[in-house]
Amino acid sequence: MSSIAIKDVPARGGNLTSVPPLTDSERKPVTKKEIAADHPTWCPGCGDFSVLALYFKLIEKRKLWHEKITTIAGIGCSSRFPYFVQAHGVHYIHGRALPFASGVSLSRPDLHVFVFGGDGDAFSIGGNHFNHTARKNIKMTYVVMDNWVYGLTKKQTSPTSPPGFKSKTDTWGAVDQPINPMKQAIAAGATFVARTTHTNPNHVLQMMEAAMDHDGFSFIECLSECVEFYPGAFDASNPRKGGAFNLVPENHDATDEMAAYKLADEPFPGKFGVFYNINRPTKNRLEADINAKAQEKVKGLQPWQILQQNFDRMK
Repeated sequence: MSSIAIKDVPARGGNLTSVPPLTDSERKPVTKKEIAADHPTWCPGCGDFSVLALYFKLIEKRKLWHEKITTIAGIGCSSRFPYFVQAHGVHYIHGRALPFASGVSLSRPDLHVFVFGGDGDAFSIGGNHFNHTARKNIKMTYVVMDNWVYGLTKKQTSPTSPPGFKSKTDTWGAVDQPINPMKQAIAAGATFVARTTHTNPNHVLQMMEAAMDHDGFSFIECLSECVEFYPGAFDASNPRKGGAFNLVPENHDATDEMAAYKLADEPFPGKFGVFYNINRPTKNRLEADINAKAQEKVKGLQPWQILQQNFDRMK
């Protein structure tokens, strides 16, 4: 059971006495007011507001204290997340959030790392890191707010922009085949793959909780509308705008890879929910086993003695 540090406080008469640490059950859960930092700078109506609000709710519900909250992001509108969360976080370089998060996850097994990004950050400049983090099954949750456009740089075609989309980089209409994030995540080796949309807050929270409970690399594609540069992109998935929000069928076997591919291959708006969920050893556990075996071989030795052994083997 974790606790906060013991504090020395003056007792009557000037002597110092120690105050027993508070246990988790005695600590008050953090509130949104305590974990909210700068005012979000997204455009009014941006879908990312919904995701941030649900992240706050998740933190409150799971009673994550400040020292246990870890928020990492790359570059883009959605990657501003760490600025808005009053806790440990990093706004890292474009496309490189996952390797940084990997280091945090592997070195701090007591934390559950949350990474936030957009379709450009995740699947373009960060596409290589996405594949390798997924195949290594490093324990973390990656939430990609997919808006089908580069919003921060003012409307360029992104890896998920559909054919025909007219932007500053494709004034004639996009001709490239877009990435299917769900199929790519499954193929790369992600062990938890889910899909949701910012217009259904309850579902977003459900997917975040399920991802957090998963022991491995969990990926969530969250449709998040860019009201400035691609308004109405996801109307077909929004019942309030005449669309349909269809859940993954109850009889779907989330451990069946081919069944997950079939769901991912459905035409837009497709289904929402958990497509794929399997158990496979994490890199965190496998590396911990390697370290434990290595340390067992030098048990009881001083650092200089270990170093001397290495020198002796080189003779």
